[in-house]
This record gives sequence, structure tokens and C-alpha cells, in this order.
Amino acid sequence: MKNVIIIPARLNSSRLPEKVLLEINHKSILERVFDKCKQVNNSDIYIATDSNKIYNHCSKFTKNIILTSKQHESGTDRIAEAIQNIECENVINVQGDEPLINPDLIIQIFNELENNNSNVVSAIEKITSFDELKNNNNVKVVINKFNQALYFSRNIIPFERDNNYLNQTEKDYFNEKHFYKHIGVYGFKKKTLIEYSNFKKSKLESIEKLEQLRFLDNGINIKLVHSKNNSLGIDTIDDFNKVKKIIFQNEIK
Repeated sequence: MKNVIIIPARLNSSRLPEKVLLEINHKSILERVFDKCKQVNNSDIYIATDSNKIYNHCSKFTKNIILTSKQHESGTDRIAEAIQNIECENVINVQGDEPLINPDLIIQIFNELENNNSNVVSAIEKITSFDELKNNNNVKVVINKFNQALYFSRNIIPFERDNNYLNQTEKDYFNEKHFYKHIGVYGFKKKTLIEYSNFKKSKLESIEKLEQLRFLDNGINIKLVHSKNNSLGIDTIDDFNKVKKIIFQNEIK
């Protein structure tokens, strides 16, 4: 059983252009993601990109780079092309803008794919503040009792009609109420990933701009594991500065 990690990386980002090439302490965000993935045993790691600039940058630290079509609108479509000629069973998509990704979470998702017959697996964290809850860059998810996704949205879900937060402190409110943030790391069976790429883009996916909704629209369950570590993807310059501060603090110890 061969496990593969693929890091999709594109140059153009509307909110923070060329963000994966931004450097923190002399190392790019993308290389930092790659280094985190190297801590996962028994898996091959590839970077999938449509950019020659990214290709040339990555060639300084790995030969496992796959040039893909420029037509892909999502990272999942990009890795579906990238794994066509790779012999494997389980594939994990680690976003190229997640330099704080915990290798233990990747291992946890591989274990779920291998041991529990799940076809698609992703991760969630509990939301613990109103700022997190209201931030549209944080994708919210509601789950059922089997830890399967019911829906993803940039809006606040579930909506609390009674506004109970008005009578509680923030800490007490989030200890009692369970809101979840989606973490953008995905695990797939290869056959399910290829099946996904053959589906038409769904209406919900187009409205929310969330690629994972294509699975739900086509009746494919997404199993969710609970991450125990706070992650922080980089979407904006504020995110970059927060991650930069964390990395500097850790690397000067």
C-alpha cells in the first residue's frame, strides 16, 4: 500500500499574490510545507504546479515536481491530474500555504484512509473565539454524529437563532457551543479522487467557492478527524505576519 503526499502550488492568489514563495527566515513558505511533509514516514512527496517560476524554485530542494495544466480551478483538480501516473492507493493533499501543518495530522488522516474504509478524509478544529467564527476566510463545517461533513460554508453555521452568546462570556460560550473550522488538508483514495475530477463543477461549489462541496453534491461522504493543534493557513498579509512571528519565536529557541 503506497501513500503519497501532493502539495498543489499556484503562483497567482487574489488576496496575497505569490504567497507560497514568500520567505520566512530565508526559507519559502512552500519549502517549509515540504519539510513538514518529510516528517511523515513511508510516503512519497510531490509538488504539483502550473508555474515555471515555482518549478524552478522547488528544483532547489526536490526533484519531485509535476507540471500540470493551467486550467485547474482547484487544488483537488490539480492533484487529480498529478497522480494519474503515480502508483498509489492513498493520496493526501497538503496545501502549499500551510507551513505550520502538523505531521501527526497527516499521519492521522493516512490511518483513517487505511484502517476505516474511508474514501475522503479531512480535518476540523474547534472554534474558540468570535473573531474566528466571524472571519469569512475560516471555512465552517457542520458534522453529524458519525463525524461526517453535512455542509461547509464561509458563513456562520449552524446559525444560532436565540443569540445565547449575549448572556455569556466568550470562553463559556465556546465551551458550551461547538462550532468547527475546516482545516484544508484532504486525504483520498486514488480511485475516488479520479472520480471527483470527472464530476462537473457543482452549483454549491460555485456559490461558496469551496471545492469540497463537489463531493457532498455527488453523494460522497467526507469523514472528519479532530485536529488537536491550532493551524493557520496563509490567505492574507495579516496571516503571513502571524505565521512569521510564530516561526521566528520557535526557531530562535
